[in-house]
Amino acid sequence: MNPEPADAPGPCPGGAPTATETVRTVIAEAIWAPSVHNTQPWWFSADGQQISLYADAGRRLAVADPNGRELMISCGTALFTARLALRSLGYIPQTQVLPDPAMPALVARVRWQQRAPTTDDERRLIAQIRQRRTHRGAFGPAPVPPELLQALCEAAARDGARLRIVTDGGNRAALAATVQTAEQAMHLDSAHVQELLTWTPPPASPRRDGVPSTSYPARAQHTDPDFPTRDFAHGRGWGIPPPSWAPVTPTAGTAGLLTTPGDTPADWVNAGQALQRILLTAAACGVAAAIHSQPLELPWLRELIRDRLGDGHPQLLLRLGTVIQTSVSVRRPPEQFLH
Repeated sequence: MNPEPADAPGPCPGGAPTATETVRTVIAEAIWAPSVHNTQPWWFSADGQQISLYADAGRRLAVADPNGRELMISCGTALFTARLALRSLGYIPQTQVLPDPAMPALVARVRWQQRAPTTDDERRLIAQIRQRRTHRGAFGPAPVPPELLQALCEAAARDGARLRIVTDGGNRAALAATVQTAEQAMHLDSAHVQELLTWTPPPASPRRDGVPSTSYPARAQHTDPDFPTRDFAHGRGWGIPPPSWAPVTPTAGTAGLLTTPGDTPADWVNAGQALQRILLTAAACGVAAAIHSQPLELPWLRELIRDRLGDGHPQLLLRLGTVIQTSVSVRRPPEQFLH
C-alpha cells in the first residue's frame, strides 16, 4: 500500500517516540478495529521499526468462514487502524500486504522511517478508533447527507474497494431478502447456531472477546425493508433493553455494498482496510453503521447478490444511519497480541 498521507515528510511537533513506545501505541489502537463476532483474529510481532501483522487461524469461524475470507477482512481493519495509529505519532507508514507467499498467515508488514505532520482529517479518524461501535438495529429517520455518502465511496476507493450505495427500491428489497434468507437458514443449522453461541458470552462474563450482551438489542428491531440482525441471544433475553428515545419511525437507513475487483486474500485485506476507513469517516460525521455478513457467508446467496448487482465481488453489506448509541464493546489486553 502507499503511504497514508500526501504530505511531504517534514518535522513534527515534539520528539519522536522510541520504537518500543511506537509498537505499544500502534498495537493498543489497532486492537480496537472491528472483526467478525469480535473474534479479534490477529497478532503482531515487532522488529525495530517494523511491525508484522498475522492472522490468528485459531480464531477463524470454521463454519461461517471456511476459506478465511472474513478472517482476512478483519485483519484488514486492524491493518488500517495500525497505519492510522502511526499517523497519530507523526510517522508515514510504509505497508506491504501479503509480502511472503510462503507465510500465508503473515498479512502485512508496516515500517516507519519518515515523518510528516498529522492532518486534520487524520485526527478526526484517529479520535473515532475507540469511540466507534457497530450498530445492530434500526436507525432514526434522519437521512445520511449525500455529500457524506460520496465521501464514503471515495474513501473505499482509496483502498482498492468500491462502496456502492443502493438506492433502487427493488435492489434494496432484494438485499434485505438475502439477509432474511441467510438468517433463517443459519437459525436452522445447528453448526452455525453453536458457532454463534461460542462467540456470544453471557451477561457479566469476564471474557474480553466475542459479542457481549452490551452490544446488541434484547429485542429485534424491524425495518422496511427488513434487514434482520443476528440472533445473538438466541431467545435468552440477553442484550440492551429498548431505550425510551427509540425512534418512533425506525428505518433501515442507507444500504451499501462493499465490493472488490478480485476475490483473492489481498482483495479481502483491502476490503477490510476500506471498511475501517468507511466506518471511522462515518463515525466522525455522527453516522453509525450496521454490518451484515450473513448472506455473504452462504456461497449461493453471495453469488446471487453478485449476479443481481453485477459489480465486482461482494464482501460486506452495510447500512448507514443516525442513532444514539449506547452499546459497549470489549477487547483483550494489548499484551496478549504481541508475540
